[in-house]
Amino acid sequence: MPEYRAFFHFHRELRDFFTEPGAAISVQYGFDGKPSVKDAIEAIGVPHTEADTIVVNGSSVGFAYHLTDGDAVSVYPASFSPELPARVTLRGDPCPAFVVDVNLGKLARLLRMLGFDAAYRNDFGDREIAALAACESRIVLTRDRRLLRFKVIEHGYWLRSDDPRVQIREVVSRYDLTPLIKPFKRCLVCNGVIEPVEKEKVIERLEPRTKIYYEDFYTCNGCGKIYWKGSHYERMNETLELFKNG
Repeated sequence: MPEYRAFFHFHRELRDFFTEPGAAISVQYGFDGKPSVKDAIEAIGVPHTEADTIVVNGSSVGFAYHLTDGDAVSVYPASFSPELPARVTLRGDPCPAFVVDVNLGKLARLLRMLGFDAAYRNDFGDREIAALAACESRIVLTRDRRLLRFKVIEHGYWLRSDDPRVQIREVVSRYDLTPLIKPFKRCLVCNGVIEPVEKEKVIERLEPRTKIYYEDFYTCNGCGKIYWKGSHYERMNETLELFKNG
């Protein structure tokens, strides 16, 4: 049996990490030695990227704080303080960049459709995602809580829903992205930047009907894919309207 006890109280959406949110307001945590409050929070099941303000016995502490017997710990999400902006600003860029877990390909596509830098591959390994997040200051988006336990991941979000349409609204709300939406600025295939291109420069790559009916073209500076405002553009606009009205 553990020698010591600490008493954790999780607030607001942090309760989402428990099977029975109403019963998980308070958690008794047994321990030996002097574990950090960060390790304890993650052992209970809440990724450190979800916790923002931590109060122990009435005083604010950081993740490095070491628990002592009888500690009363309150853990709050980032949304707790109105003084803390929901939008994470990294690399000096007001528009955050993301790295998306392997099971969230549709979410990556929706983020790119809205104009956000969303790194994604369907063969990403967890360590590769963590390294990319650390090296390129990206926010990790995942449905796997264990991934967010990597110490090098400073910013990350555990998506509550399995539905990509709900997930994209979660991300936009979490990071206050609405003012930053710039649709059709990113390649849906490779995440490159889409730029205008003269028709004459791509005409040899166009289908005969496309050559006849369209004049304005765009190309990805990464993979070279060509875009134009055809039926696919109309379908994407319909998706954007559903998102805006959802």
